[in-house]
Amino acid sequence: MSVSDDQPHTRTRLPAGEQPMGPQAPGFGRLRMLGGVFVVVFLLVIAVAVINRTNGSPTTGPATHSNDAGTAVSPTAPTGTQPVTTTAHGIGVQYPHTSEGAQSAAANYSVALGSSEMYATASRHAIIATVADPSAMATLNSRFDASYSAEAAQFGLTNGRAPSGLTFVSRSVPVGTKIDGFTDSGATVEIWSTSIGGLAGQGSTRPVTEYWYTLTLRLVWSGNDWKVNDFSQVSGPTPISGSQAVSSYGDLASAVNQFGGFRYAR
Repeated sequence: MSVSDDQPHTRTRLPAGEQPMGPQAPGFGRLRMLGGVFVVVFLLVIAVAVINRTNGSPTTGPATHSNDAGTAVSPTAPTGTQPVTTTAHGIGVQYPHTSEGAQSAAANYSVALGSSEMYATASRHAIIATVADPSAMATLNSRFDASYSAEAAQFGLTNGRAPSGLTFVSRSVPVGTKIDGFTDSGATVEIWSTSIGGLAGQGSTRPVTEYWYTLTLRLVWSGNDWKVNDFSQVSGPTPISGSQAVSSYGDLASAVNQFGGFRYAR
């Protein structure tokens, strides 16, 4: 039997929690999916951060040592404090009264002692007067005079000057230093170096060549600075030569005249 529209409608109220699910609002399912993805991504980021923090401890590497400031450094890493700013005859002086100060002094002194200025008497004596311990100056002058005068004769130099048309070059470049002994009054420093020396120019019978050697300087603390008291030298260590082609005498002569030398900076 049909029920007329004028009859009252019956409304049924179900207990709480049993309401039927009606149609969801458009996009509600997609929002729930995006929320789940966000939670998963957030948890992944947290997990990666925890793993990185756990594995962030330093890995085992080369042994380290401390410099004069107490900072740990690799044995082969460049070290040193503020470079010296005081010079005499173009050579850095007044180094710190420390192991690093002694090594810096030795490196800078080795550059001066291997320079072309050592082949002229006046400039050689000026260099030695700057770097030498006063008590050893006479002995050092005598030894350097003998060795450099003999070499100058082999190169055909006249008081350090090359024959006409040729350019003389002698430069030393420290590769590294090693302290062999250190006290408040003295230090022994080895300077591993490479150098170039010879006559650049057409017709040279002594072309510019490279040479590897280790110079040992015995320093004393004198006059509030490190000074050379004695020295010795041996060949090497020498690396294998590279595959570069030898430059022409013109390129070498131009380089010698255009590229100025400099003091070694630790």
